[in-house]
Amino acid sequence: MTKGSTFPAEDTTFNDEQTGAQIRQVTNHPSIHHQPFFFIPAYDAAMRRLVFISHRTGAAQIFAEDRESGQLIQLTDRPDLHEWSVYPARNGRYLLFTAGGGAWRLDLETLREDELTHFDDAPGLDEGMVGASMGTTALSWDDRWWAVPVKWADGFRFFVINTENGDADIILEDEKIGHPQFCPDDSNMILYIAGMVERVWVTSRDGKDNRRIYARDTVKNEWITHESWLPGRREIAFVDWPHRVRAIHVDTGRERIIAEFNAWHAMPNWDGTMMVTDTNFPDIGIQLFDPREQNTSWRALCHPGASSIGEHWAGPFPYANGPVKVYAPQHTHPHPSFAPDNSRIVYTSDRDGHAQVYEAMIPR
Repeated sequence: MTKGSTFPAEDTTFNDEQTGAQIRQVTNHPSIHHQPFFFIPAYDAAMRRLVFISHRTGAAQIFAEDRESGQLIQLTDRPDLHEWSVYPARNGRYLLFTAGGGAWRLDLETLREDELTHFDDAPGLDEGMVGASMGTTALSWDDRWWAVPVKWADGFRFFVINTENGDADIILEDEKIGHPQFCPDDSNMILYIAGMVERVWVTSRDGKDNRRIYARDTVKNEWITHESWLPGRREIAFVDWPHRVRAIHVDTGRERIIAEFNAWHAMPNWDGTMMVTDTNFPDIGIQLFDPREQNTSWRALCHPGASSIGEHWAGPFPYANGPVKVYAPQHTHPHPSFAPDNSRIVYTSDRDGHAQVYEAMIPR
């Protein structure tokens, strides 16, 4: 099986036993599958393709479901892919990923791979799941700028790459830089975390306006995690685990509560009118709610039945006294996110023993 190989459609449909929602299982092979991380889109804007990772060849490779034919297409064939770095362009022309010591652009029509930037002498781009933020990257909403944190010596260098010509600038160097996300309303602003304790930072695209937006309350031993931009509002939503979802305005610092329940990976849709989240400890299913005002109601869309491994999530904030090792294989977490037309969400579940990609249809 090589790049460009096609596979017949594997999808099946059924209804969630508790909510009745229509579920479509996209993949069905006895190996690991997952969509991109929860704040990275799995679809292009026109929904021509659903992008996911499959281990069916023996190594992580990028695949896509062609939504017109239903066929599954293998897009890469390489031994060095960093599987959580994948970012599909919204224009549907290409997708970006890191592999080996470089940052790559894949043309989705020809499958040509171009190395935009090579990180000479970098010790590694993907240094572990939690410790290095899984190697996630960020693409601006106009598809022009690509932000890539790179492990370097005793810290990180933060690169911003021009996706058209490969020009790259190091905008920041720090002990820890991870989980970057471009503001959907301002391609000059990037959200990132500076470690498990120093979470919520923003910087300008040139690195000159670098500032912490929120400092966790150490007296309360707050566990701040899973940040995302709220489109159209210049607000950052974040999880105050396991109590609530909150938001903070990047210009005014105004804080507010969005919803008070055990939301885990909470992500808005592309226009900021809905939010979806998985849940844990206890798992009450994938929930939908409105992030535009404080909410006292949320509704279960479906119950994915994922194992959601990570015992540390059941206790108090574990990183207050420094780094700790945790076991939390990310393909066991649902990580739901919206399709751009709000018709469905995509998620991962290992309910049947192997992680597969699913879609849940949102009732109208």
